[in-house]
Amino acid sequence: MTAMHMSSYQHITPPLRLFHGPESLGQMGRELARMNCSRAVIFCGPWMAGGPLLERVRSALGDRCAGVYSNVLAHSPVDAVEEAAEELRRLNADAVIAVGGGSVIVTARAASILAAENKPAHELCTVIDDKGQLRSPKLLAPKLPQLIIPTTPTTAIVKAGSAVFDPVQGQRLALFDPKTRAQCVFIDPELILSAPRALVAAASINTMSMAIEGLISKTGDPISDALLMQVLRFMSQHLSDPARLDDPAVRGDLVVAGVMCGQGTDHTAAGITTVLGHAMGARYEKDNGLVNAIVLPHVLRFNAEAAAPGLVKVAAALGVGLPRANKATQLQMTIDTVTGIFNALGVPSQLRALGVLREDLPELARLSMGDWFLRGNPRRVLAAAELQQLMEAAW
Repeated sequence: MTAMHMSSYQHITPPLRLFHGPESLGQMGRELARMNCSRAVIFCGPWMAGGPLLERVRSALGDRCAGVYSNVLAHSPVDAVEEAAEELRRLNADAVIAVGGGSVIVTARAASILAAENKPAHELCTVIDDKGQLRSPKLLAPKLPQLIIPTTPTTAIVKAGSAVFDPVQGQRLALFDPKTRAQCVFIDPELILSAPRALVAAASINTMSMAIEGLISKTGDPISDALLMQVLRFMSQHLSDPARLDDPAVRGDLVVAGVMCGQGTDHTAAGITTVLGHAMGARYEKDNGLVNAIVLPHVLRFNAEAAAPGLVKVAAALGVGLPRANKATQLQMTIDTVTGIFNALGVPSQLRALGVLREDLPELARLSMGDWFLRGNPRRVLAAAELQQLMEAAW
């Protein structure tokens, strides 16, 4: 008998306690007590500070709240993260409660790293060594437990990486520490209804784009495939009718999709769509999801041949698979379905509509070549000119 080929992979799912529904916030005190924490610091954006929703969170914490840091800024600039780290030290925090979207969650994690390691972000971030390999410093200091109350469906909820933005160099600094993964997530209907519909749409597009890039990457396994395909089913079901985004049940599903996508993409790679979202989102202060929506169709065409097996999974999850369709037809049907969802959400289809300047494209392409996520693209990018050409098509 001929032995069957069996693929080799490992799939490790970090512990996570997730509470979903109207009673979820009531579990926070119990969870903090379980971790022996009595000085939790809340992180949030300025818009939430002092409002009734923040008071609900404070009330749920009771006497375990040591303070509030509300100066979180979009894209987590280094200066703001350093300020937040100093606040954690000043308040003698023993836990962090992140209330908000991706920037709040990332800022809370990154501030916890800086506060514990007591070094600047530039000395703690992942770098590319002389051999072109990614090297992440071992961040050995104990980290504060992270408890997340999300307001948007972001994959940041469950990630171990925290990318902060250095506006001076125009670069993202990636801080990676598995000890900063969320220990608890609380999905509360009032909190997830607090975000503007446009922000929920942009975060959902980012999640959807990451799921697609994960499925077409050359890494993954059946478990990550199942998670990411379910993400796309949720997205195609809920995003086609923007009016449904005001339904708490729908928003709850989208947040769960963010969690599943975050877990699934831990075992896959990203690619050009993610990289260009990083480059343009930070520079033009736009949500990464809006950039993703514009460039994703062009990226799918660029990657079509190298990503053929993954595109079959994407098509199946979106319900557009045709067993006898040729690859070109199936690709176009997949792109039409994806762009149809984006169009229904009213997002722009050209980069110029986001204020991206055509004369900036060469520099954006150059910077993007240094983004570590580019290595996961299924088709190898040989030169910045290829990225520039792709952005020209999307401009």
